[in-house]
Amino acid sequence: MTDLSETQRRDFEAAAFRRLVAHLRERTDVQNIDLMNLAGFCRNCLSNWYREAAEAEGLPLSKDESREIVYGMPYADWQKKYQTEASDAKKAAFEINRPKDH
Repeated sequence: MTDLSETQRRDFEAAAFRRLVAHLRERTDVQNIDLMNLAGFCRNCLSNWYREAAEAEGLPLSKDESREIVYGMPYADWQKKYQTEASDAKKAAFEINRPKDH
């Protein structure tokens, strides 16, 4: 494995994160419940992790601010434009697989 400097590693991780966020912004057809049921995390989780990282560095960031960073718009706007009602089967799967912190 190539030895990376701390700066290179951080830059590559940041680039990968930006690409993931851009991909999720494009795939508005994929609902958060689908992500949670498949992978155990969703856009809201990413925004929470982002906020926690900012706060760990002493930068207060609100839940709404971090969600807007991930969604590319206010969360309420995204919900109105793209969120659909989850089926009973998806809701049941979520209840079975729900992470303890959700």
